[in-house]
Amino acid sequence: MKRRGRFAEHFVTGSLKFQLLSRSLLVMSVLLLLIGVFQYIFMQQFLYKNKAETIRNQLATLPPNTWQRAGESPDRGQNPFMSRRDTNGGNRSDNTGGEFPRIFVPDLSIALIDSEGTYKQLSSENVTSPMQLTKEEYQELLKSKEKLIYRIVKDKDGNEQLIAFHQIRERSQGVQGLIQASTSTAPIKDLLLRQLFTFLLLSMTALVVGLLGFLPVLRRTLVPLSNMVDTVKQIDSGNLGERFPAHQGQVEIDRLSTSFNSMLERLEFSFEAEKEAKEQMRRFAADASHELRTPLTSIHGFLEVLLRGAYQQPEQLLKALKSMHGESVRINKLVEDLLLLARLDRTPSFQKSEGLLDEMLHEMEPQLRLLAGDRKVTFTLEPQIRCLYDPDKIKQVILNLFHNAVQHTHPLTGELGLSLAKTDSGVEIAVHDNGPGIAPEHLPHLFDRFYRIDSSRARRSGGAGLGLSITRSIVELHGGTIEVYSTVGEGSTFKVLLFP
Repeated sequence: MKRRGRFAEHFVTGSLKFQLLSRSLLVMSVLLLLIGVFQYIFMQQFLYKNKAETIRNQLATLPPNTWQRAGESPDRGQNPFMSRRDTNGGNRSDNTGGEFPRIFVPDLSIALIDSEGTYKQLSSENVTSPMQLTKEEYQELLKSKEKLIYRIVKDKDGNEQLIAFHQIRERSQGVQGLIQASTSTAPIKDLLLRQLFTFLLLSMTALVVGLLGFLPVLRRTLVPLSNMVDTVKQIDSGNLGERFPAHQGQVEIDRLSTSFNSMLERLEFSFEAEKEAKEQMRRFAADASHELRTPLTSIHGFLEVLLRGAYQQPEQLLKALKSMHGESVRINKLVEDLLLLARLDRTPSFQKSEGLLDEMLHEMEPQLRLLAGDRKVTFTLEPQIRCLYDPDKIKQVILNLFHNAVQHTHPLTGELGLSLAKTDSGVEIAVHDNGPGIAPEHLPHLFDRFYRIDSSRARRSGGAGLGLSITRSIVELHGGTIEVYSTVGEGSTFKVLLFP
């Protein structure tokens, strides 16, 4: 039953196996049919020509004067192929002393046509009804220059005959007449039909043998395609990790598999990216709501205190107003950061221009020292460092990294460092501090939005965990990279690499 099922699958209408099998057999059948038709036509012409040439050669064995005497003989009905005998049983010679040759050609009707186109029947026993052409046709045949002259015609009964002609020539007078010999083509057609039947029988046998031999070849040829179908079923069930076999011994299938594998990798990456983006959006919405809710809650609390009568007490009123102002500043900063991240996500076009980075950093030195307060600040800037960058955006990167270093160092014993150097791969900007350092488990998430190592400390200092995310977005839009190196208890270093 299993074997029958495998055999039957080749004949499922609409399947690729059935179409390949049926169309291959159809092409083979048409080719064999055309070969049989052309073989029949060419063989028919060959046999007709060969038969006509045989008859002509037999007629040409007699000398021309033999046909002249036959035409002049009183016994015009006598077959010139038969010898004349006298009454005593001996051979009778003509007046020249010659004797008619003994020639016997079976199944032929012989006729003599003189130079005027007059038809004279010479054979006494006709197997076939003699055919007589018109005088105009005989005149054309007398003038013909063809070496072999024959015609295929049908008599009044519809029987086909082959008529061969032999020109009677004399050296001095040229063509003096024609000898017409006609015979039935039925034996030739019987031979052709037997050959055609044999060819058809062999063709059918070849088709059956080809079918039995083609089935396993077809099954083996379509194995790679079947493997692809099985893989597609697994992928359709939700397993995007499946891949098509890339080396199955068929160039077209291998190329298709490689293309599908590339497409699946992109789809899987897109699905994972979309999943990650949705998760990030969920976390982002939750963190943004939390960050906005905290200052709004504080403002709402102070307003309730004021409405209960605290506004009449100058000290409590001033304290409440200062607190609400601080919380409003936090909200404003958070909203500005969120709007900036939204603009960076849309990949804006920067106004990049080539300039000296060391000069820009020297211009920022007073601002950075003021931001550092009593902390020690060291600048190590190589001169004449050129790069293609957006000055405003790179300034924001330096301020974010420097502000982050200030927040995590002691106000009096803290040490900060800003360096600029040219490397083999590009331009490197580094911000170093001697703060408490960052634990290794926090490093992979340091540039995530709203990620904070110490939430309470960050909230007290006004941070929302967006500064480093903004910094990384700006650096990546410049085509650069940002990395962090940190040792707990020794400090941290943020390195920005910009490519020329």
